[in-house]
Amino acid sequence: MKHFILLIAFFCIPGFAYAQFQQAQELNATLTINSEKVQGTDKQIFTTLQNALLEFINNKKWSSATFTMNERIDCNFTIIVNSLDGNKFSSEIQVTARRPVYNSTFTTTVFNFRDTEFDFEYTEFEPLEYMENTLNSNLTATIIYYIYMVLGFDFGSFSPNGGQQFFQQAQQIVTLAQSNPAWNGWTAFSNRRNRHALATALTETQGSMFHTMWYTYHRKGLDEMAANADRGRTNLIASLPALKELKTARPNSVLLQLFNDCKLDEVISIYSKAKTQEKQEGAKLLSDLFPTSSSRLESLKH
Repeated sequence: MKHFILLIAFFCIPGFAYAQFQQAQELNATLTINSEKVQGTDKQIFTTLQNALLEFINNKKWSSATFTMNERIDCNFTIIVNSLDGNKFSSEIQVTARRPVYNSTFTTTVFNFRDTEFDFEYTEFEPLEYMENTLNSNLTATIIYYIYMVLGFDFGSFSPNGGQQFFQQAQQIVTLAQSNPAWNGWTAFSNRRNRHALATALTETQGSMFHTMWYTYHRKGLDEMAANADRGRTNLIASLPALKELKTARPNSVLLQLFNDCKLDEVISIYSKAKTQEKQEGAKLLSDLFPTSSSRLESLKH
């Protein structure tokens, strides 16, 4: 099983019910549709869409991996509807995911991405369907893309390059979606932070250093800290220079912003427990990587 370490931990909990180990889908998603900007419209369509999307995400098996109920990935999809004209929605979507840190009550964010280009058509009660190699709408294409992103970042935090199959599937969604020029968010070079940019960054050769860092950061860093805080912190900190290599190779990589959004506050907190020299070295590294976030690093400079 994928999360075999977590399974051992669960088996050690007295009275843990066998029924909780039944096979399950991969995601434990929540989904919210914010329609506050839309006035004069029957709000029932948003409730219908919200329920349909939740069922679509949570009730389908998205991989061949075996999951138990307690291994499902906690994630959240927030859709902000900016306007609605008939059945045409102009929206944004924010997707986050997190996973537990081994032998602790702490959870860590493994995905946090805001997508401002999410326009789609939806008629109330129309079925949401997906067959491999076929996309019926920008709505389902985008949701499926982010499902694969959540799976990729989660799996990649547990095993070396563990997310690659899912990033490749997300890239395939990009390729299929580009055959529909009316669908936004998929165009190459139009936006350095769109779906095309993210999938490309994760599947190109230069992305390999990010994947290695991601695994080391989580599996050899965070997951080690409960047993040996100093060793875990040392391993985690040692993984970060890979981001500097990535910035040299791809100065505007979307992966750098994604790391900032997911991890910077967490890294600052971890560095804060280090010795003075190590903290100051961390402040220098992070300032070079994320110059617009320098104010958040002040605590490490003293």
